Amino acid sequence: MREVFLEKVTVNICVGNDKQGMVKAEKLLSKLTGKTPVKNSAKRRLATWQIRPGLPIGYKVTLRDEDAAKFLKWVLDSKGKTLNSSSLDQTGNFSLGFQEYLELNGMKYDADIGIMGFEVMATFARSGFRIKKRNMRPAKIPHRHKVTKEEVIKLLEKDFGVKVK
Repeated sequence: MREVFLEKVTVNICVGNDKQGMVKAEKLLSKLTGKTPVKNSAKRRLATWQIRPGLPIGYKVTLRDEDAAKFLKWVLDSKGKTLNSSSLDQTGNFSLGFQEYLELNGMKYDADIGIMGFEVMATFARSGFRIKKRNMRPAKIPHRHKVTKEEVIKLLEKDFGVKVK
């Protein structure tokens, strides 16, 4: 019950109110992950960016199990197997941003997509976390059972060979 594991990796691209950007974002996420992306919709109104609730503003893909571990190894290897400790939050989740998809190892320029960035979020958990998401009698997770930053750092060093500065 105390073993920490990688729950999911979420890859996200937000383009705002740009129809051509939405098409490019969908192509890029399909190319990177091999999965079908899901639309993200705006939750509130931002008049300066011409965004209103319900308007599609980006795409995301959620990877789990072996796909998540394989993609995260590729991303961390492309970043030089280093990670800033400020990238991790207190519950051990972290995110990385890429200004261009060309920063990934083995990626070639695609004229249909152009230059586009994305962000990667990794979420860690341990057995028993399902109780907070279940439909019947959801419950809170005790503080002693939550994942800590130090446990995730140990997991990253052991399983992924990452140095955390």
